[in-house]
Amino acid sequence: MPELKYRRVLLKLSGEALAGEQHTGLDFDVIHSVCQAIKACRDMGVQIGLVIGGGNFWRGVKDGADKMQRSHADAMGMLATVMNSIAMADALEKHGVEARVLTAVEMNKFAEYFTRDTANRYLNEGKVVILAGGTGNPYFSTDTGAVLRGVEIEADAILMAKNVDGIYSADPNVDPAAVKFDELTYDEVLARHLKATDSTAMTLAMDNHMTLVCFALKDPQNILRVVCGEKIGTIVKED
Repeated sequence: MPELKYRRVLLKLSGEALAGEQHTGLDFDVIHSVCQAIKACRDMGVQIGLVIGGGNFWRGVKDGADKMQRSHADAMGMLATVMNSIAMADALEKHGVEARVLTAVEMNKFAEYFTRDTANRYLNEGKVVILAGGTGNPYFSTDTGAVLRGVEIEADAILMAKNVDGIYSADPNVDPAAVKFDELTYDEVLARHLKATDSTAMTLAMDNHMTLVCFALKDPQNILRVVCGEKIGTIVKED
């Protein structure tokens, strides 16, 4: 069995990634592959907190821009993350992995209310803890929510699994000359305005010395590779 580099992680998945090629809703073939990778990590002894974006249903301010009041648009985005979290918990249970959904706002008909102590207890019991509802406040992205929860549960690292295989000097879909970075500091990301996360999330990670690893979810086995210390994607940490 390979040696683990990270024993407790906060895994952030984009909602769009779970939509697969259809780009909206849920692709259960993709979710099945992700669940297999998460189960493999759990079986190796990794404690996993999971945050899922809501972009496959609603992207908050981006979808509501100039059409809705920002707080209302963001509230819809937070609810979209709860929908994704319930779906993922169901899928994990079908794969034999116990999962609990904890939300940043109370909705006890669907999930438990988040507290750090509850999350920590479930993680120590070997359950996957799915942290929904962002921070519970408008004007914050799910990336910021992921970093906040990662800090609260004292994760060894935050794994950002997205549609891009790392952090680039420019958008690789637009600029063919864009260069991929293997390693960066928080200051470099912020100074260069690199599109790794929003600046609030990156600053929060920097202030709390939280390592970020950004990589592609296209192959869900990348999750397992990262927790075992394989160098893929881009790592952001202190000097």
